[in-house]
Amino acid sequence: MSRSDPEAPKRLALIASKGTLDWAYPPFILASAAAAMGWEVQIFFTFYGLILLKPELDAAVSPLGNPAMPMKMPFGSEGFKEIDWPIPTALMAFPGFQWVATNLMKKTFETKGVATIEELREMCIDLDVKLIGCQMTMDVFGFEREDFIEGCEIGGAATFLEFAADADVSLFI
Repeated sequence: MSRSDPEAPKRLALIASKGTLDWAYPPFILASAAAAMGWEVQIFFTFYGLILLKPELDAAVSPLGNPAMPMKMPFGSEGFKEIDWPIPTALMAFPGFQWVATNLMKKTFETKGVATIEELREMCIDLDVKLIGCQMTMDVFGFEREDFIEGCEIGGAATFLEFAADADVSLFI
């Protein structure tokens, strides 16, 4: 169908440039939701977002890079879980704090019934979302095609831009 065809599906073009746990969710959530609504979707993974295409994901959250991040506990009484724990920035730099924050966030997602990054990524593949790894970023960081999951493509910016030029929604995440 041509893009001038009113019956053509809407298009979503996403650029995923970050690979931390908190930045991994938005592209996969948006892509899977749009694809489930019948949209054509492509995600271009570049720079640190490229690691989201690796088979084994070990995404962490950096509280130091997110000073406004709420720290709520995923366990305990309801009152305890509702407390906002203001964490001093200096404490966020202590060794092991990133591990604690990452595990608390993962536990919170689990108790709230939120899908994992791997589950969302698989859902995107099942819904025919086109996942494109940036060739230039692969070259810069020394990755090979074999370093990434089946179901993703490797391409340059031009590959993605052809799709994005006719997208109804384009987002840089």
